[in-house]
Amino acid sequence: MKYTNAEIVLPDHLLKEIQKYVHGGLIYVPKKEGARTKWGENSGSRQYLKQRNAEIRKLFSAGTKIDDLQVQYCLSFDSIKKIVYTKT
Repeated sequence: MKYTNAEIVLPDHLLKEIQKYVHGGLIYVPKKEGARTKWGENSGSRQYLKQRNAEIRKLFSAGTKIDDLQVQYCLSFDSIKKIVYTKT
């Protein structure tokens, strides 16, 4: 999270009002409702895992055993099981 000086971005009257409650401290201002991104959307991790899991399901449907998928993807038996048996 990037630090921003309130004197630069806030109007003077709003800054004075905030100073009544916070004296020289740091304050977190959350994003507007609905503006939040889900985990991994900015970094691409969410898309990567979605593609990986689809690939695992496809291989499983083609007959690859869970034990083989476990070794190939370096995941636990239970993780592979969860991926192949969960509806998307």
